[in-house]
Amino acid sequence: MEPTAHVSKTPLPGVGTRYDLKTDAGAHLSVVVHQDGRRILAFHDPEDDDNCKDAAALAPHEATALSKLLIPDPVAHLHQHIEIDLVTEHIPVTKRSPYAGRLLADTQARTRTGASIVAVLRRTAAFPSPTPDFRFAIGDTLVVVGTREGVDAAAELITGG
Repeated sequence: MEPTAHVSKTPLPGVGTRYDLKTDAGAHLSVVVHQDGRRILAFHDPEDDDNCKDAAALAPHEATALSKLLIPDPVAHLHQHIEIDLVTEHIPVTKRSPYAGRLLADTQARTRTGASIVAVLRRTAAFPSPTPDFRFAIGDTLVVVGTREGVDAAAELITGG
């Protein structure tokens, strides 16, 4: 169980509210929240709580920026090692394509290239997430997502290049 910080709240009539925090190390910080949204961050003398050693006035956007720095990001570690660059390409189905008039399943695109055909654009309609029994037509444009290498391989497969 994490330790709980001791924070006290003092109303300041006509001004706002003062919040005081005493850290485990003995430091004393206070934040005065003014009625107009301004914040004053103050550092007190550990020997004399009434003696303010230093203070910084923060505009609302500055207080927000500071709060984001102080709040730990519980999922930050999940983003540290992800370095996959995905690309999206539009690949036309022409009369040269070996898959014109054939089913998506016939291409085995995902298995063969690692790229996914996520939509088919046909004249004025879009077909998101086409199923394996979707039949391609000349003039269709396939929306393909994958790594650069996978998308290039899918383009070669579909165009017959």
